[in-house]
This record gives sequence, structure tokens and C-alpha cells, in this order.
Amino acid sequence: MKILIWHVHGSWTSAFIRGSHEYLLPLVPGRGPDGRGRAATYDWPDSAREVPWERLRDEPVDVVVYQRPHEIDLAREWLGRDVPGVYVEHNTPAGDVPRTRHPLADRTDIPIVHVTYFNELYWDNGRAPTRVIEHGIPDPGHLYTGELPRAGVVVNEPVRRTRVAGTDLLPRFAERVPLDVFGMKVNGLPYGTYEDLPQHVMHAELARRRVYLHPYRWTSLGLALIEAMTLGMPVVALAATEAIEAVPPEAGVLSTKVHVLADALHAYAEDPEVASQAGKAARAAALSRYGLGRFLSDWDALLSEV
Repeated sequence: MKILIWHVHGSWTSAFIRGSHEYLLPLVPGRGPDGRGRAATYDWPDSAREVPWERLRDEPVDVVVYQRPHEIDLAREWLGRDVPGVYVEHNTPAGDVPRTRHPLADRTDIPIVHVTYFNELYWDNGRAPTRVIEHGIPDPGHLYTGELPRAGVVVNEPVRRTRVAGTDLLPRFAERVPLDVFGMKVNGLPYGTYEDLPQHVMHAELARRRVYLHPYRWTSLGLALIEAMTLGMPVVALAATEAIEAVPPEAGVLSTKVHVLADALHAYAEDPEVASQAGKAARAAALSRYGLGRFLSDWDALLSEV
């Protein structure tokens, strides 16, 4: 198939475009949000190619994968015709959560694909058909050394997303264990910071930390959490949203009590053997549930239906 998809969510797209299809990534002048083209910090296959938006009419697109509501109109305008499509909902609902109605809730022609069962449960999907296709990631390998008795955190825009990302909780954790924060717009935080590293470099650096901290209050399911587990890192996370399904007890500590999580960080930092064993369990769990093969197979089945 030829699949039109926007580069919106780099990590998720990095997994999606590793299937057996041809993936067309719109490109606009300046690489703005509606046409970023290929990612600079990810190693993407040649089957994912940039196409200037004005040339999309010349492409025999089979299916469109939407990730933002306005892309439906963009696709119709740029392709000059209607093409079957699906809508990937990456996010948890915002606002008055129990009553948050999905933008596509009144449509029956475009399936909504949620990336977690939590999301499907909490969104009001209305009449729209829904499907859950859980995350899948390319295996970065068991890179964990845990040589540094520090906690690694991955979060983009931690200042703007303070309460959502749990940035306001970091000082309480930093009292027990030194923190290193990786991501976009992390410079200026009073911890070790690593600004927007290429993915393979970030994985290698993250795996040197003793434990992975996931302080998010409200998120779909951070792909960085799954990646950290696959690296072989033990996990300390808020028991919120889908994390309680993703992290088994032997792989880390989940709680809504910040002091319990802070104690767990300290315990892992002080005992590398225990941390390593929990990390092995985390890796096994992540590979079992979030393997790339299962993810691509699920998507192939849905795209064939559409």
C-alpha cells in the first residue's frame, strides 16, 4: 500500500513506518507542523519518503492515517479526492475528562485507533468505530549498564507541561536520587539535562542510569517508558493511566504515594543487583507486549480492512 501519514509523533511514527508498505510524509516549506517530512533524529527506512505537498495529487495513495482533526481537510485538498482513512488518537482526553467527546465522535466512516485501552475507555467516542492497537517499538537491545546511581527521566517541554508531566514532583525525587532529564526544552532545569539527543544516543546514555523515573500524572503511555523497559531499566512510576498495565510488579514500583516512589528510587540506586534483576523483568515484559512484530501485524490487519 501507499500510506499518507504526517510526521507528528516521532517515536510512534518510527515504529509505524517499519512495515512492508510505502509511507508518504508531506513536506511543506520550512518543515512546519503540517509537513515536517522525515525526522532528523531517527533512523528511518527509505520506504518512508518525503513528498512536497503540492505533488501529492500525483501519488496513488491507498489509505490516509490521520492524527489531528484538520488533516482530514488537508488530505482532501492535497490529494484532490477522497481516500479511505483511519484516525490515530495518541492522547488522553483533556478538560472535563468523563465528558470529553472525541472530535470524530459523530463520524462512522473513519475508525478511531486508540493506542491504549485506557484511552478508549476514557474518551467519549460517540458513534465512531474504535480499535485499540497498542504501541510497538523497534528493540534497541539490552543496553543497560546502570553504572551511574542516578535516575533518568525523559520528557519533552517539562516546564510548559509541569503538572501533566509531573515536573513539579521532581524536586522531591531529587532529594533522594540525582536526576538526569532527557528531551526537548529541558535546558535550564536544575538537574542534569540532555537536550534533544538523537534517539540512539539517548538510549545509550539513558541505559547508563540506574533506574528510570516516569513521573507523569496524565499521559497516554509514554513510549520512552516502554523504550526504557526494553533497554533493561527498572521502572519507578506514578500508578496512573496505562502505566499500571504496562509495568508488572517484578519490573519496578508503581504507586500514587510520592514518598513510596522516592524510597524505591533510592533503593534501586543503592542496590545495583536488585535494579538489574528488575530491569531484566522489565525488558521481558516490554518485548512480550510491545514488540514491533505484533504492532505491525495489528496495523496490517486494520489497514487491509479499511
